[in-house]
Amino acid sequence: MNVLDGKWPRWGADAGLVALTLLPPLLSQPYVDISAPAWSSLLGYEAVAALVLVVRRRWPVTAFVTGFAALLAALVGSAGADAKLTPLVFVSLAVLFHSLGSHCASWPRTVLALLGGALLAALGLWVNWLTADAREFRGGLDVLAALAPMPLVWAMGFGARSRRALLAAAEQRAAEARRAQLLEAAQATQRERARIAREMHDVVAHSLTLLVVYAETLRARGGELPEWARTQVDGLAAAGRQSGGELRDLLRMLRDPAEAAPLQPVPGIGDLDALLDSHRAAGGTVDVRMTTEAPAGAVTGVALESLPGPVQTAVYRVVQEALANARRHAPGAPVRIAVDADAGRLRCEVENGRGVRRGTAGAGIGLGLVSMRERVAALGGELTAGPTDDGGFRVAATLPVTAASLPGAATTPPVAATAPLEDTGV
Repeated sequence: MNVLDGKWPRWGADAGLVALTLLPPLLSQPYVDISAPAWSSLLGYEAVAALVLVVRRRWPVTAFVTGFAALLAALVGSAGADAKLTPLVFVSLAVLFHSLGSHCASWPRTVLALLGGALLAALGLWVNWLTADAREFRGGLDVLAALAPMPLVWAMGFGARSRRALLAAAEQRAAEARRAQLLEAAQATQRERARIAREMHDVVAHSLTLLVVYAETLRARGGELPEWARTQVDGLAAAGRQSGGELRDLLRMLRDPAEAAPLQPVPGIGDLDALLDSHRAAGGTVDVRMTTEAPAGAVTGVALESLPGPVQTAVYRVVQEALANARRHAPGAPVRIAVDADAGRLRCEVENGRGVRRGTAGAGIGLGLVSMRERVAALGGELTAGPTDDGGFRVAATLPVTAASLPGAATTPPVAATAPLEDTGV
């Protein structure tokens, strides 16, 4: 017999209960009376008892009344034939009393069942006195003695039902408390997100808007500025507008995660040109190499434009953060960027040399590398970062790319040559 979740299956429990209830009378009857009427009454009753014991949970009142009536009929019938049944036949009646208290939740039905049982007992005693010839087969105090403990058995079943109800109520309260706790935590998180969004809007967004306004004012008076200053102002205004758009999307997501869709396109590999131009406009030097190769035995390679959006965004953010760190910590240092992709993975490496000037003291808050690692790890990749032997710094991100899942991978022509994105410039 299988045991499920530490409990016996219901059919196994019923089979065991029927066996433990009906076998003792069969084993005890030979020591009481072996006459044919006694055995006929006992076997007939036990056939009915086996049926009502199986259905006692679903129909406790019907099972109780039917079983009690069958027991009285067996007792009266055997007594009328001058036969006697073993007292153990009352064991099944005790089980039915317990089931009535344990499974019947309706008080009116319970009271009616008990009153009906009392009436059946009185009727059975009356018929027994009319049909039994010998005094020894007429029921009396012995029957009352067997029935006297039955209310206690019913009370035990009622106690079991009350305990189950208390446990179910406690579990319900615990579940409601957990739901309330989760709801409170979600509301607290949303309040904190809204507070952060307000602070960012009041502090960062206003300052960024002011910087863009100043840059646009300078652009309006570009004729009064030298050529190098006009280029810097143009780059400052473009960077401010882009950062303002991304900040608005971030604030919308903080206020309401359901509105996480950005209003402007998410940057990808195709936007690296503008990012590199802004780095060069700030006085940086960058050398870019982007390669797509078909692996050995493959018919097609992997086009960078066909990479999944999250992968392209991760590459863009890694390059963006690495360039920003190079400008802060190694001003004037040459930067080399290499992006290599094949059918299985994409590797993006950004390396800068030693700065020609001292970096900005206290620049950054130390979360750039942490954010890059988390972004790459979320896609199943790996990011390494550390100083180089010549005093520079290298950031390398490796992202898994499955060729079969790439849109347009099957129709992309093979590319085996290394094609620079742009020539090295200052």
